[in-house]
Amino acid sequence: MKAMIIKSLGDADVFEQEERAKPQVKAGHLVVEVKATSVNPLDTMLRSVDTPWSANLPEILHGDVAGIVSEVGEGVSQFKVGDEVYGCAGGIAGMDGALSEFMLVDADLMAQKPKSLSMREAAALPLVSITAWEALVDKMQVKANDNVLIHGATGGVGHIAIQLAKSLGAVVTATTRSNNYETAQTLGADHIVNSEVHSVAEYVEQHTDNVGFDAVLDTIAGDHIQKSFEAARYNGSVATILPINDVLQVALKGLSFHSVLMPIPMVYGINRQAHGEILTRIAELVDAGKIKPLVDASNFSIWEVTQGHQRLQSGSAVGKVVLTV
Repeated sequence: MKAMIIKSLGDADVFEQEERAKPQVKAGHLVVEVKATSVNPLDTMLRSVDTPWSANLPEILHGDVAGIVSEVGEGVSQFKVGDEVYGCAGGIAGMDGALSEFMLVDADLMAQKPKSLSMREAAALPLVSITAWEALVDKMQVKANDNVLIHGATGGVGHIAIQLAKSLGAVVTATTRSNNYETAQTLGADHIVNSEVHSVAEYVEQHTDNVGFDAVLDTIAGDHIQKSFEAARYNGSVATILPINDVLQVALKGLSFHSVLMPIPMVYGINRQAHGEILTRIAELVDAGKIKPLVDASNFSIWEVTQGHQRLQSGSAVGKVVLTV
């Protein structure tokens, strides 16, 4: 089969095409004919930075995949040959990813693709949907009528989190910058805040009567996390998907603070079936019209992965950058 590989870490132009052996099916796994994959910040990090998870150079990157089951391993009963599936199942820690014609995946990490989506649209969902679910449902336990704040409305995780929180019955406020304001208004949040115009104090007063938000999901982190701590109510919850340093406000406001690291089950083999179960629930919400991925207008194949990575890192993409076969 054809695959795009990297032999060393570096810029987006390190990818090269190579003939590789088609993966052999094994117990508990599927061989999936790849139809599409999306570009996540995790993929660009694994391509460029030495991490504990960069264990399989020369490496076939990319975790997100949508495709068709071509072989089913022993012990797998929930899938059959010909099924259209999606998941986040490789491209990290020694597991080859989706930048190839075929991909070996753990069946527990996969789910039936939403029927209402194309392969291209479905490939945009796995990593960001699982991350949003783990933050809102598993960690912060958002429920009906909770006042929820989501930073980064049009980002990969942010735009799914808005829709997921609304499906849970929450009242959702989301922040964005001026250049994405119009797009953010289409995602279903109750309130959109231009973070370049309004201070935290202003939108906390306007949308929570100065009480603060019950739950805050920060997809930006870094120094920005202090704005999330400021926006949360006393004894509220804050979750982030990126590293932070100063957590003093967590103690001073009695916050429940959550770090969401989506690859843990995939990398360490812990509770992998939870990811397949989450994606099954996400597919149900998609087919019920409650979640729709925001896909960037760019149109690259997996053989143009260099351009896909450059598009994401340029900051000009609106929604997920997706590569197709």
